[in-house]
Amino acid sequence: MIHRISALVASLTLAFLLTLPAAAQQAAPSTAASAPALPDVLLITVDTLRPDALGWIAGKNETPVMDRLAAEGVAWAGAVAPTPITLPSHAALMTGWTPGRLGVRDNGQPLGEGVATLAERMAAAGWKTGAFVSGYPLASGFGLDRGFDFYDEPSGENSASDPVLERRARETVREAQRWLQQHPEPTFLWIHLYDPHDPYDPPEDLRPANAEEEGAAAVRALYDAEVQAVDRALGELFAVYGGRDQSRLTVFTADHGESLGEHGEATHGFFIYDATILVPLVFHWPGNLPAARRQGSPRLVDIAPTLLDLLDLRALRDTEGISLTPFLGPRRSAEEAEAEAAEVAEIAIPAALVESYRAWFAYGWAPLTGLREERWKLIRAPRPELFELEADPGELENLVNDQRREARRLADQLREREQAATASGTGSQEPSAADEETLAKLRSLGYTGAGAAPSKGPAPEELAKLADPKDRIELWNLLGEAEARIEAGNLAAAVALYDRVLGQEPRNPYALSRSGWALLRLGETAAAVSRLKRAVDGAPWYPEMRQHYAEALTVARRLDEAVTQLQELVRLQPQRASAWSRLGTAFGLAGQPQRAAESLERAHQLAPQDGDLHLRLAFALHGAGQSSSAAEHLLRLAQKNPEEFIHGASLGALLAQLDRPEEARRWLLQSQEQHPGYAQGQLALARLEANSGKLDDARATLQEALQSDPRLEAAARQDPLLAPLLP
Repeated sequence: MIHRISALVASLTLAFLLTLPAAAQQAAPSTAASAPALPDVLLITVDTLRPDALGWIAGKNETPVMDRLAAEGVAWAGAVAPTPITLPSHAALMTGWTPGRLGVRDNGQPLGEGVATLAERMAAAGWKTGAFVSGYPLASGFGLDRGFDFYDEPSGENSASDPVLERRARETVREAQRWLQQHPEPTFLWIHLYDPHDPYDPPEDLRPANAEEEGAAAVRALYDAEVQAVDRALGELFAVYGGRDQSRLTVFTADHGESLGEHGEATHGFFIYDATILVPLVFHWPGNLPAARRQGSPRLVDIAPTLLDLLDLRALRDTEGISLTPFLGPRRSAEEAEAEAAEVAEIAIPAALVESYRAWFAYGWAPLTGLREERWKLIRAPRPELFELEADPGELENLVNDQRREARRLADQLREREQAATASGTGSQEPSAADEETLAKLRSLGYTGAGAAPSKGPAPEELAKLADPKDRIELWNLLGEAEARIEAGNLAAAVALYDRVLGQEPRNPYALSRSGWALLRLGETAAAVSRLKRAVDGAPWYPEMRQHYAEALTVARRLDEAVTQLQELVRLQPQRASAWSRLGTAFGLAGQPQRAAESLERAHQLAPQDGDLHLRLAFALHGAGQSSSAAEHLLRLAQKNPEEFIHGASLGALLAQLDRPEEARRWLLQSQEQHPGYAQGQLALARLEANSGKLDDARATLQEALQSDPRLEAAARQDPLLAPLLP
């Protein structure tokens, strides 16, 4: 509608200009000169936000800031997220492509380079772009930072082993406020607030009276209080915009909802019922968009196309989303509004593709995919489900056998839509498994099983043979409880919970792997090796399982077998420096120094800034008899960080062996007693001094070496240069 009005105004202006004398036409202002200033654009995504946690939808929770935004804008109570998982849902929002087409179906799977993002379009069109995210699943390494001039995320450490992975809404808002105050030019700001995510821990002044009780009511009260904390923080953010001249275009939504016990699911990520895929959506642009409550279910993939359309920017290529501008329309006369309503009624938002592949990636259970229309929703599973949403909003009555025609129609459409997405997914990629550091961080945030990626999915004929997630929800919850025990440091309790899972599903690869990992740390090496072997046999595509199995084999001194597992690990993850580093260590322990050096060289090429890895490579080269190369690597390390280099003794001793005495002496003299290899370095320096005839210096240095490490006396007595200097 906005573009039709713009076209009408342009045509009337042109007609008027054609009636003017030439001089008057020349005096008319140019289009460029009269172009309106770019508006500030604000995108707000609240993590894990159920629509019924907002006052304007349910009337039960106090969220005045978000309520006012909805009252003044075009608002939908139930937009559709493509998946109940943070990263793929946000990736879909930012690109207009569904997760299956993007190849981003779980947290930890990075966005590929072949697809453009909303932020890239905004930056190219002149906006200053900034993003402020509150949770690790959206860390810059996963690709959503593309197009942002500034990308702010949680960072730092609570302790040496406890990285900061999330932050409260107020902290994120304060960082965004500072950035806004530094940038008076038009901005595109994305702010992501994580508070309603499990575990629910609202600020003390918002903590409900029943917070210490057990049961669903207390959990819900804590969750609602987290949403109130987000609302309060947004009020502080909007206050900063008060002094800016431009009109602000705001989009408010969420990445997914939260089950809160519905269908037996405590949180989200497993099922694709409406409890976790419906989210609020508001477009707010005073003076340009009306205040209106809309019916229907737009999709998160429609947001980027709509924003670009509203701002008259070039559309993203070949998106699956559509522009919602026909549903937004500006204020107009009653006659025009009636005509527009009739026109909009003829425009249909496509049915929403929804999915969750977490069960398939992590446990080998069936993935869930579905198609959601206004009235009907089909979930494809070993036992498919069909719901009539108006009559059954809780999705409790499966009509798949009673409404076979509707079920077949939706199943055919789902298959066609998936095939079309796959065929057009030129920017997609095969899902990739996350590395061990990423997996550990995701687990610490409660993402049980996130980050694995065996393949795009099972073949259609295999689906019926797989476990239905509906039959595994109790096991899913047990696995989550076990991970919580590991986070708390209670490994024995975690193993007991994994054993309960294995009692019902003896081949569950995840339970085998995680319990094997825990048993290894409890000192039960034989049991760990047994379980980890079964895990690898059941999920040979899962890199982390091979890594843990290799670790257990190493502890058991079965080094050749450990090498075999790590060779397969680097085949699965050829671009992971940590995998090559582990292989190098295994080769070294197995007595293969040359292959150890080759593997560490590959690791160094992949992570050239990793100083510890570079140091290990230098020592591996020395162990492989490549002393000259080892010395050059140590020299490069020393030159890169001279103040932090503490291996002067080793470098000096190595240079002495290479008959480079002056270089050696310089490094040996710089070595300090608290540095590694100090005593051996002093022994090498004493030898240099004795060889050059400085016997008093040699004697004093030898004494320093023996005081530091008396065990070196035997070596000194065998040395023809040093033996005469001993008493």
